[in-house]
Amino acid sequence: MVTIGVAVAIPEPWATELQDYRTAVGDTTATMIPTHITLVPPTEIGADDLARVEDHLASVASDQSTFCVHLRGTGTFRPVSPVVFVSLVEGISQCEQLAEAVRRGPLDVDLTYPFHPHVTIAHHLDDFHLDQAFEELADFECEFDVAEFHLYVHDDARGWQPTKDFALVPEAG
Repeated sequence: MVTIGVAVAIPEPWATELQDYRTAVGDTTATMIPTHITLVPPTEIGADDLARVEDHLASVASDQSTFCVHLRGTGTFRPVSPVVFVSLVEGISQCEQLAEAVRRGPLDVDLTYPFHPHVTIAHHLDDFHLDQAFEELADFECEFDVAEFHLYVHDDARGWQPTKDFALVPEAG
């Protein structure tokens, strides 16, 4: 078995900025998790199924257009889950459509929570540090174009490693 995830990577310089912040606020898991918007959460598949998953993701990518994501401000899933995140204010519906397309076929997985695109900045910390992250990044803002998404494989020693990129179809015009 292999544990995979599918996500949109946050580009530089924001990826490092948000990952460094996550580490500084005490979320030690951040060093093993690239900054991202999850499309498929950690999922175990058979190693023999990896090629079928890659084919599925390539097919999805060939039918999805590039889009813009605008991140601004913070949100939280508390009290349901101890998570603080940076919010999407543009690109929400495109992320939802992409996630829905990806979570078909060999990746038809049940979600623990309803899908809500976001970028985690603090997870499983005490209330003080969750509040701190919520307040300190309330003014965070960036925009970027999403031209691809990624397949990640979890490695116990190195964390989540991107293994394959899937290019979206460039917008016409």
